Amino acid sequence: MNAPGECQLRVEDLQPAAEKLHDSGARMIMLYPVRSADGTIELRYVVSVPGAAGFTQWRVRAEPEMPSLVPVWPLLSWYEREAQDTHGIRFAGHPEPEPLIAPPDATMPSRRLPDVEGDQLQVLPFGPVRAGIVESAEFTFLYMGEAIVHYVPHLFLKHRGMEARFAGRDIETGTILAERVSGVGSAAHAIAYAGAIEAACRCTVPDRAFYQRVIIAELERLYNHLHYLGHLADTTTLKVGHAEGSLLSERVKQIAARATGSRFLRGVIGPGGLRRDLALDGLVDALDALREPIRRYIDRLDRSGSYFDRLATTGKLPREIAFDQGATGPVARASGLVRDLRHDHPYGAYRDASLTVTPATHDDGDAYARAQVRIAEIRASLDLIARAVADLPGGPIRADCTPVPGAEALGFAESPRGTLIYAVHLDQAGRLDRVKVKSPSFSNWRVFPFTVHGTNMMDYAINEASFGMTIAGCAR
Repeated sequence: MNAPGECQLRVEDLQPAAEKLHDSGARMIMLYPVRSADGTIELRYVVSVPGAAGFTQWRVRAEPEMPSLVPVWPLLSWYEREAQDTHGIRFAGHPEPEPLIAPPDATMPSRRLPDVEGDQLQVLPFGPVRAGIVESAEFTFLYMGEAIVHYVPHLFLKHRGMEARFAGRDIETGTILAERVSGVGSAAHAIAYAGAIEAACRCTVPDRAFYQRVIIAELERLYNHLHYLGHLADTTTLKVGHAEGSLLSERVKQIAARATGSRFLRGVIGPGGLRRDLALDGLVDALDALREPIRRYIDRLDRSGSYFDRLATTGKLPREIAFDQGATGPVARASGLVRDLRHDHPYGAYRDASLTVTPATHDDGDAYARAQVRIAEIRASLDLIARAVADLPGGPIRADCTPVPGAEALGFAESPRGTLIYAVHLDQAGRLDRVKVKSPSFSNWRVFPFTVHGTNMMDYAINEASFGMTIAGCAR
């Protein structure tokens, strides 16, 4: 994980630079503000340049009113609104200037609904308490009969202040917090956070640790994708399919627990490498024993007409919208975008030829395509783990990672849900000062409404399940 390249811009240069970037084939990734000790605020724009090892950062000294870049890069919409809520910066020209995470007030409502009239038009505020044990959120539907005219999610009802919790902590404690930002992505969060610390502290991680991080990351991808298939089957009323997907996911978690000591792969990764060697004896054999049950399960899903019929054409996300609005992970790849950090910005052992990742893609952009991408990634993860175990180098598993006062860097990982980035800033005592988390669910929840408008109520649960998002990962 390389320290980011930096580019200092003036406010008046921001709009032309954004337009030039858009035309160059590079990609804007995120925006976040940093407040210095003297109270001034600097905006950081994170940019992905094809072929570059890491990311580039644009640094702009913030003024009370900044030009919105949403007309050029629509994916920045939620980032600008978040900066408005947390740091009081107004973005002139933003098409949706209402609060994102702050409570609404009388002058700025939080839900923008289109101006539509009709005798049959109804508004349904659904949530925040929903059926079962799903996460809390409120969704506003504007609908006529079964047809959804417009849809607005409101996801920040339980804002936990996770980023603020990092401030003042030492770098070791930061790992514990990172693992708990989103429980089902603990390993990816730990890898991205540790990568940022390692880059900031100029720490060289041993190859043996990098290889074992691949094993951990792909175990997490496996159990997430199997759970996803079970949940998707449940939304199509295939109760046996739901149960079998959940069982296969549980079996992977049990294998993970034997290898790492934690079903959710916590407590192993730390800045500089690993806290301990993994228990790898029997790991590949245990996973190989799952290959046939997984194959049979996927085959039965594909042969279930009611499953395919409910997924095909549901929640279609065109490639152009996926790009403009910032889709990531399997959601983006199912719409034809070949984007995977393990491939685009290879990190750790993914840089080695034996662990090269070829992104799984699909062109249809619907719920079925999103499932097919994850199925391909299940098979790829099994192979990646086997190769990482076979090629595992010897040597130490951890290097010293001494904090560098005032240092900063980015760390990243391709989580089961997509691009995950940690921006870490240390204070002059070498403790955490500012930690910004770019979550894949934050990006995909931004995209999701574009697949809901104009659809129908009966398909909503299937469409949401096909995105595989978490609210905890979004409402940090």
